[in-house]
Amino acid sequence: MIVVSSCLAGLKVRYNGTDCLDESMEKLLNDKKIRTVCPELMGGFSTPREPAEIIGGNGYDVIDGKAVVQDRKGNDVTQMYINGAYKTLDFIKSLNPEMVVLKENSPSCGSCFIYTGCFDGTKKDGVGVTTAILRRNGIKVISENELFQ
Repeated sequence: MIVVSSCLAGLKVRYNGTDCLDESMEKLLNDKKIRTVCPELMGGFSTPREPAEIIGGNGYDVIDGKAVVQDRKGNDVTQMYINGAYKTLDFIKSLNPEMVVLKENSPSCGSCFIYTGCFDGTKKDGVGVTTAILRRNGIKVISENELFQ
């Protein structure tokens, strides 16, 4: 069994109410070999919501108190991201999946890249808050881009 970001499985949970259905997930979905998770919803966010980005670092910096997550309006939403990440950790530990595939570029789920914090569409190397917490707890996280490589 694989745990994947809900948006990759076609659930409309992204900040703007859309999904990122990945065609490679469709077969896994049809074979019922995946479970879905959305750390942002687990943290208490609703859909739609303001987009958010990590300011001043990456997910590791956020959980170490050295960076914050802000939405586009400037609201500090750091604690909701941290809460969602820890709830996701508990969920994943209870399932003991073979693999965790999270959505690249997300301030929660990015595993190689996140947005720069400038809200201008640019990206940088880095991980999201949930990925950082999962990896610190020994859980391997990959992106949808790495799934079938």
